[in-house]
Amino acid sequence: MPTTTYKRDKVFWLAALQTGAFGIFMGGFGPALPLLQEAQGTSAAIAGLHGTALGVASIIAGAFNAHIVHRYGRMTTVWLGLITFNIGALGFVLFPRAWQTILAIFIAGIGLSVTVNNTFMKLSIHFADHSARATSQANGVNSAFVLLGNFIIGVIASSSFSWKLGLLLCIPFTIVLYLLLGRQEEYEYIPEESGRQKGSLSLKYWVSWVGMTFCIAAEFAIAFWAAALLRERTDMSAPLATTLVLAFPLGMMIGRWFGTYLLPSLDIDQRLKLIVAIQGLSFLVFWASDIALVSFIALFFVGFGTSMQFALSTLRLLRFGANKPDLAIGKASWGAGIAIALSPFFLGFLADKFGIVNAFLMVPAIVICAFVIVVLLPSDHEVEKR
Repeated sequence: MPTTTYKRDKVFWLAALQTGAFGIFMGGFGPALPLLQEAQGTSAAIAGLHGTALGVASIIAGAFNAHIVHRYGRMTTVWLGLITFNIGALGFVLFPRAWQTILAIFIAGIGLSVTVNNTFMKLSIHFADHSARATSQANGVNSAFVLLGNFIIGVIASSSFSWKLGLLLCIPFTIVLYLLLGRQEEYEYIPEESGRQKGSLSLKYWVSWVGMTFCIAAEFAIAFWAAALLRERTDMSAPLATTLVLAFPLGMMIGRWFGTYLLPSLDIDQRLKLIVAIQGLSFLVFWASDIALVSFIALFFVGFGTSMQFALSTLRLLRFGANKPDLAIGKASWGAGIAIALSPFFLGFLADKFGIVNAFLMVPAIVICAFVIVVLLPSDHEVEKR
């Protein structure tokens, strides 16, 4: 049953911890990309193909999201997503070659996208008018696990153990989560008589979709390659740079949990413009800094500015496609997929050609594009119409 009051109940914590399962893995995987590149002896562009695999997986998951939800129900679909993700994560750890780890990340990416899409929808429906706060704070829990994964990989990378081993924590975590909370989840799934949601979405939806895609592109470019930029600017070691970029998920965690309490009277659009501006300005400081402490602080604020962009951008899409939420969230996964597929790969390609410092100039460009779209296409009028 949807609730009109906000209280972090069992539905919230289960959904939040389900995203935490893959957060452990992703927190270590992204910053460790330069380590993987060195271990496999590949170019930055080839290493960036791991991000491309995640993106393609997201597109495929988005295409089938409405089908899967209609057949199995949203809650069962989340667990299917987590099973798929853990299979891919295990393959990434076990296999050494680039084509093998890219394929493993593709499998993991399908499960990740299915999990994200349907935990987001579950929270959005359950908390109704408080969906912005619930989804953002659930993402904050995810960021805490991303931070944990980042820290674990940074510590292991400085030791004699293989840094990949820390990524396997997602598997026992998922099992324990199901045994403690998942089996207690009570629901009765009745498929819609009209069948899965299908049809077209408005032009406003698709323009806003482009804006969301730019937001995610900036996030993953930073998440995958911030350690490389930090190494280039400050001449620190790879393990230390991998550890210090925990400032990014730390900023995201703080922003997602506490950011919803800042200026609560602002509508989704106004909050999104504010945090995109914080992200862009902080990134310029991070990009220009050659002092480790300044870079760390700036990257924290980049993470804070990035923190609520996914939740708010997706809620904007649901406003524009309100009558077809499962279809709208599935198409949103396409945008995430394209961003994840192209952004790290393209930045890696530019780094091979022009160096990582110059390559990172693509980030402020796409941040500006995202900001302009939110300004020119407000979604609050869609709420007023209904």
